[in-house]
Amino acid sequence: MPGAFDPATLDWNLLRALGAVLDQGSFTQAAARLGTSQPTLSRQIAALEAQLGTPLFERGARRLQPTPAALALAEPAQRMLAAAQACALAADAVGSAADDLAGTVRLTASEVVSAEVLPGLLADLAQRHPQIQIELVPGDTLSNLLEREADIAVRMVRPTQGTLITRHIADWPLGFYVHRRLVDAHGLPTPATLAQHRWVGMDQSTQMLDGFRAAGHAVDRRFFAFRCDSQPVGLAMVRAGVGIGVVMAPLARRLPDLVPVLPELQLPVLPVWLTAHRALRASRRLQVVFQHLAAGLAAWGAASPACARSSGSG
Repeated sequence: MPGAFDPATLDWNLLRALGAVLDQGSFTQAAARLGTSQPTLSRQIAALEAQLGTPLFERGARRLQPTPAALALAEPAQRMLAAAQACALAADAVGSAADDLAGTVRLTASEVVSAEVLPGLLADLAQRHPQIQIELVPGDTLSNLLEREADIAVRMVRPTQGTLITRHIADWPLGFYVHRRLVDAHGLPTPATLAQHRWVGMDQSTQMLDGFRAAGHAVDRRFFAFRCDSQPVGLAMVRAGVGIGVVMAPLARRLPDLVPVLPELQLPVLPVWLTAHRALRASRRLQVVFQHLAAGLAAWGAASPACARSSGSG
């Protein structure tokens, strides 16, 4: 019979293991995220189950199924890890008081934002604060700020964790754009002539298909002459004249060869959220980068066409 659960003697790595398995749904994927081995992670979950005296996961048809005990622990464990991170950050702040701007900030953003939006903002930051080093993690998956996979995130969905600092920066419109060479060769598309033009779409993702169908255009994946799930690749194809595609309007304004088409077809806006951990309030370095990005992202999205083109694509 296990003894009473004592959080004072708990190995906090066991809580990290629990959170990773809950997020990933498998020991293998959770181990890869934490940079450990699957047997080590399995032993950590077993150790936590032994301390609690109850199982935490059951094997389902496709993924692990958390038990009620695991689900009940999820939020308290997240708060405990956040509190531990806050203590670590506070200790770092005390040790770096002499030069609290020097050091590294780890950012994450989508691949398109990383390649097309951030370079100019980070170049300006480097001129103003050369002592700050930046690590950038491009990707369209959501990094876990609570686990410090990143310090600051630029996201296109609103984060739901209550322990994060979250600021809505802007709403960037999306639009259909095509290289002006195709307009010269084939004319402007209309809702009635969509199938007569070449389109750049997605491969495995059904996002664009669902959008067309919701607008009353029953198309299948063969409607798109070029298909790729990589957003930077899709953008490159539109810029090269492969076909019509979806582009962020503030970015398209910086690309004079792209022509907006099909204004009749309404597209959703892309919300821009800047997010960081609440414990980072103790770090002046993080505050400087956060505020710089907040102002820069808002200005980037609001730039007029003339100003945008004169500043280049970064």
